[in-house]
Amino acid sequence: MIAIGGAIGTGLFLGAGVSLQKAGPGLALSYAVAGVFAFFVVRALGELVVHRPSSGSFVSYARELLGESGAYVVGWMYVLNWSTTGMADITACALYVHYWQAFTSVPQWLLAFIALAVVLTVNLISVRMFGETEFWFAIIKVTAITAFLLVGVWLLIAGQPIGGETPGWHVISANGGFFPKGIVACISILQSVVFAYAAVELVGITAGETAEPRRIVPKAVNSVMWRIAIFYVGSVVLLTLLLPWTDYSGNESPFVTVFSKLGMPAAGGIMNLVVLTAALSSLNSGLYSTGRILRSMAAAGSAPRFTGVMSRHHVPYGGILLTAGVALLGVGFNAWLPGEAFEIVTNVAALGIICTWGTIMICHLEFVRRARRGELERPAFRLFFSPVTELATLAFLLFVIVEMGVNGGTIGRWTVALIVPITAALVLGWKTRLRG
Repeated sequence: MIAIGGAIGTGLFLGAGVSLQKAGPGLALSYAVAGVFAFFVVRALGELVVHRPSSGSFVSYARELLGESGAYVVGWMYVLNWSTTGMADITACALYVHYWQAFTSVPQWLLAFIALAVVLTVNLISVRMFGETEFWFAIIKVTAITAFLLVGVWLLIAGQPIGGETPGWHVISANGGFFPKGIVACISILQSVVFAYAAVELVGITAGETAEPRRIVPKAVNSVMWRIAIFYVGSVVLLTLLLPWTDYSGNESPFVTVFSKLGMPAAGGIMNLVVLTAALSSLNSGLYSTGRILRSMAAAGSAPRFTGVMSRHHVPYGGILLTAGVALLGVGFNAWLPGEAFEIVTNVAALGIICTWGTIMICHLEFVRRARRGELERPAFRLFFSPVTELATLAFLLFVIVEMGVNGGTIGRWTVALIVPITAALVLGWKTRLRG
């Protein structure tokens, strides 16, 4: 359930509204294209996990296949990813809570802080508490998105008007067609789409704490393709068939918009509670995964020693607290730039995701190379068409970074420019580690 629910989070429930504003129905194509490469990444990681399960996941494989410097870079970029994703999640939580009139007067930054405090507490209690919480979060998310799809299909078939609009293909054609802002607009939001797929790699991290990873991981990995097709592509197509894409906004989940316009305020409130759960779930997963990654790095001397400290309940609380501390900066963003906070942090998070995915594919290329030399044996569960698949994925990820700088506006250009200070910080940290 963690694997199934992992990719259903803030990127879909809130990010889809922002992306629909920018690209219209063509967002479905962006999700489909990026989804194929996301599947390649998780399939490659799945093969590595089946070969050698490890709670250190891709950091552990980078250490084995690329050396400690590779593990160092991907580990810290992953922490950057989830720290900034945590900022996006608490921003989303605050926006969702503002949906209810009783909370509209509460400052956005305060709601963001409360969300972080609640999820941090859950993570620090025990691994079992995380697992139980995330299991139920996943059930709620999957049930809700499935319910939306069923209700949406029924509304489509029955021709039930929504907010005065009769659903159908004419809703798309009457509002500029599938690409109302051109194909370039669909390309320019790819970083947001990549962010939406963040957490698919969680299957590799949770495998290290699973009883039978070699049996469970292939099933979980293979489920990624159909959940991308149904939950992402299917949901976006349905959203644009039910209401004009111009009706959606970045301040409210598009799923809440649909139910609210049905004339059923209670349904909108229930869906808003669901998407709030999804944001909390994403934050929950981020704290869990970075805690394990930092512990693996601390054991090799690539992270501060305190991040490797375990509690008596086997919780790496040092790493979790470090990630939460960085995510706390999101509270400041919500106080300073409440309108732009979500877009800024999702762009920065996308850099971390791209680095993580790229490293996984590079590790897999080295893994296959060693297998061909007879140094190790590939498992039966494999990434197909290697090395073409890995190289195509790396080319796609590089294209997303270039596109972010060219068509991403001011925020996109500043995000790409951050690569320079991030690289400098990594180099300085690595040299400091060597001296230490």
